[in-house]
Amino acid sequence: MKIHAKYNLLLLLLILVVGCTTPSPEPVTNPGVESYLKNLISIMQANSINRKIIDWEKFTSNVLKKAAGAQTIDDEKITAAIVQALTDLQDSHSFFINNKGVYLLGLNRGDCTNNTPIVPILDKEIGYIKISSFGGSGLEANSFASTIQNTIQKTDNSDIKGWIVDLRGNSGGNMWPMLAGIGPILGEGTAGYFIDPDGDEFVWGYNNGSVIGVRVTPYSLLKPNPKVAVLTDQATASSGEAIAIAFRSRNNTRSFGLSTCGLSTANQGFSLADGSMLLLTVSNMADRTKKVYGKKVVPDVVENNQQIYLQQAIDWLKQ
Repeated sequence: MKIHAKYNLLLLLLILVVGCTTPSPEPVTNPGVESYLKNLISIMQANSINRKIIDWEKFTSNVLKKAAGAQTIDDEKITAAIVQALTDLQDSHSFFINNKGVYLLGLNRGDCTNNTPIVPILDKEIGYIKISSFGGSGLEANSFASTIQNTIQKTDNSDIKGWIVDLRGNSGGNMWPMLAGIGPILGEGTAGYFIDPDGDEFVWGYNNGSVIGVRVTPYSLLKPNPKVAVLTDQATASSGEAIAIAFRSRNNTRSFGLSTCGLSTANQGFSLADGSMLLLTVSNMADRTKKVYGKKVVPDVVENNQQIYLQQAIDWLKQ
């Protein structure tokens, strides 16, 4: 009996100890910091391209958990929370620039690199224009567009049978000076649309040297409405993809190379109180027929070997 009593006493003490143990309280986040994140989430919820398919209650919970215990906006936990939000947006294109100029990306951001493009050796019958990535605005944008048009003018001659527009390696930036620059080859009028989840459309194109925010002295080709071969690869992204889409469904146009990166969506900037900026994906790109992309743009002729598809493009232009 004494043995049983002893073990009964130990069992009773164990129950009392377990019963008195309480879980550790959740780290308390500074109310101002939590309010900052909730404001960021509200912008995403109101404007994200995926706003209709995201579980926002779960989204908010996941983000705030990452920030648990943070006392300032500069806390590393806030960085983790913003990265979580960008990942859970599921668009692979949105990004955040904090007030120190540091870029934050979602963890689902893909790899959009590719081999160094080979520049084709051409005769006078084929015009060639390379459009590289560009992120400037204002006078810089006008200068960038003018440089492209000046190159087109210097290359243009009466023997040209067609043009190669090389978008390989164009990782994006500001699409408008790119569009203004390539205008003489692309041609006048509507070239594409941005279409949001509600079906609202924003039309864009080239008009006599002018696009949104960019204006140049326009050049006119000696032979308007030419045949055009567009070159793309996996490193063609974002605004680079916009220019590729501008040539889709255009008469006398074919595309060659590899599928693009898959960021054929449009971002809109939203400023936050601390000077940070959210670049949020808000709509899909569509071509002049309103065919919606949003993912990779697949060329008409898919070929990994650069020498082969360059020759295919040249042969087609000379037919």
